[in-house]
Amino acid sequence: MGEVTTIGLDIAKQVFHVHGADGSGAALFSRKLTRGKLLGYFATQPRCLVAMEACGSSHHWGRELQRMGHEVRLIPPAYVKPFVKRQKNDARDAEAICEAAQRPTMRFVTVKSEAQQASAAVFRARDLLVRQRTQLINALRGLLAEYGLVAPQGRARVAQLIADLEDPACTLPEAARGTFLVLVDTIRSLDTRIDGFEREIAQRAKQDDDARRLVTIPSVGPVIATAVLALAPPAQSFGRGRDFAAWMGLTPRQRSTGGKEQLGKITKAGERTLRRLLIIGAAAVVRHASKNGAPEGSWLARMLERKPRMLVTVALANKTARIIWALLAKGGVYKAPAVAA
Repeated sequence: MGEVTTIGLDIAKQVFHVHGADGSGAALFSRKLTRGKLLGYFATQPRCLVAMEACGSSHHWGRELQRMGHEVRLIPPAYVKPFVKRQKNDARDAEAICEAAQRPTMRFVTVKSEAQQASAAVFRARDLLVRQRTQLINALRGLLAEYGLVAPQGRARVAQLIADLEDPACTLPEAARGTFLVLVDTIRSLDTRIDGFEREIAQRAKQDDDARRLVTIPSVGPVIATAVLALAPPAQSFGRGRDFAAWMGLTPRQRSTGGKEQLGKITKAGERTLRRLLIIGAAAVVRHASKNGAPEGSWLARMLERKPRMLVTVALANKTARIIWALLAKGGVYKAPAVAA
């Protein structure tokens, strides 16, 4: 029997499964482990490659196994699925992970540090509270519309509805008015918590050298700069900016065959939070250029002349992603290109 070189680890909450293989790919063992016995088991194994699917707890286990001297590789679940043989179970999943890890062209996810995960948690929590605030505002709008109270679209316009509710002369039934005021208090509480997260994000952007360089890019502010550093893999793991933009899902989906190239909508791959933030930032630049005009002869001006506005927005987000990669991988600060004569 050969020496184990690769172990596929199928992780869960309490029950784990390991599948070991030697250098030729031949299976050596397959066994089930409980959570409490996992680290003790790997402490007895020779230092080898341990592969897992990239998921919520994989970074934690990856760090623990790296401390023991093992080489850890995280694989996107979509790349493991083709290696699962027929019936799906923990043993087959661990075997598929082990086999996928041995492919020479396989792509892997970098194990995140605790600091990176802490920064990412700030964005996750902020996004959750923003969604909850939007739900409450929409609910308040819908309920007040039944009483004939409406306001223009936009979160800022809700202030007038709230003022009408809090007006002592409000003619709404007292039972309904009391319910609506509870929603208003919850919205204000969420505003306070979201503002706190945004202040923390802005403070981190001021303290980080890379974030200060990224905010020199048009459409990139403190939120986007710190989000890239917290959520994206190291820039050095991408060979070029084009790969970085493709990882974010800002490239067209291909359905090409027989030498005929067919491009569709963006793929929406990678980190959706980063993609959404970049598109929002690009939309602000495009909106400003549409109203006030872009510099004559600039890339943005030429694009707006011949392409739909939404297409230009996504193209600008793609361009911004490539610039971000260049600054992180090669250093320096953003320098605006010279406008064509």
